[in-house]
Amino acid sequence: MTFDKLSFFEQVYQVVELIPEGRVTSYGAIARYLGTGRSSRMVGWAMNASHTCDRYIPAHRVVNRNGLLTGKHCFGSPTAMEELLRAEGIEVVDDKIVGFGRYFWDPSVELDIS
Repeated sequence: MTFDKLSFFEQVYQVVELIPEGRVTSYGAIARYLGTGRSSRMVGWAMNASHTCDRYIPAHRVVNRNGLLTGKHCFGSPTAMEELLRAEGIEVVDDKIVGFGRYFWDPSVELDIS
């Protein structure tokens, strides 16, 4: 995947759009894939702004490194993120994905970075 001349947010969105239904990734995994491993917070900011895009960005599939739904406050209701994940078959208890490793999708492994 090439990201020539794309903004950081747009690079993040292109990665997030590739996360398969029923899988999740972390802010840090996206940052590492983009070659900016210390910018996971910026990935979070991109997710917070994703609702302003003119296309659908499945931001509910991006969680923190422990599987916590730390971005849930950016959705329409306090339970919207959890509801979207549950609809994809992902179990969530107390704002945390149960069996996080089973659902984790690592773009550095799954996407061709050559």
